[in-house]
This record gives sequence, C-alpha cells and structure tokens, in this order.
Amino acid sequence: MYERKTMPNLNCGLDLIGEVLYGKWKIRLLWFINEGHKRPSELQRKIPDASRRVLNIQLNELEEHQLVVKKIYPVVPPKVEYTLTEFGESLIPVIGALGQWGDKNQERLKALIVKKFNDFPNL
Repeated sequence: MYERKTMPNLNCGLDLIGEVLYGKWKIRLLWFINEGHKRPSELQRKIPDASRRVLNIQLNELEEHQLVVKKIYPVVPPKVEYTLTEFGESLIPVIGALGQWGDKNQERLKALIVKKFNDFPNL
C-alpha cells in the first residue's frame, strides 16, 4: 500500500478537508452510513464499482480521521457496523450542499466529462 513520505500542506481548511476526504468513495461512504447503511456488505451493494478492499481501506481512513466509528459484535460469524461520529455528522450538510450543486449543474458537468473522454479516448 502507498505510504506518504512527505508531510502534506495543512495551512488552510481546503487543504485539510482534501486530506481527510481524498479518496474516490469516502464522500459516498459517509452519505450512505448517514442514510443507515452500516454494514460493509450494505455499503458494497450501494457502491458496486468499488472493490471490497478499497472500501475497507477508505473506511479505516475515515475511522482514523474520527469521522466514523467501527463496532465489532462478538458473534459468529463476526458482525461489523459503522456509524458516524458527531464530527462525521457535521460533514453531512456540506456533502448535501455539494450534491445539490452537482444536481443543479448535472447537464453541464456531464457534457464536460463526456467531452474529455471523447477528446482523449485512451483515458
């Protein structure tokens, strides 16, 4: 697994939020956990394009950043659930605002993304 060798720039809020939320699936994981999908298998079904390994790595990073807490139940087979911390819950309005912006600009954003792939078909 990749290990960062230099300290990231942490001089402003945008750098900090980028460091904490950088990862293809982290925002969606937080959103789905907030909606009540707490088990890893439920999250995998909600994000079928992501591998189980990548989801586990990103869930662990969210846990390290104190945005989610992992509870392991002492049963056989083991049962694991994730819940948002109060700190993680404070991000939900921000994620909601980003989603609304994306919905509002959906056609424009789709056109730009499709154009990029048409201009560079080997991407």
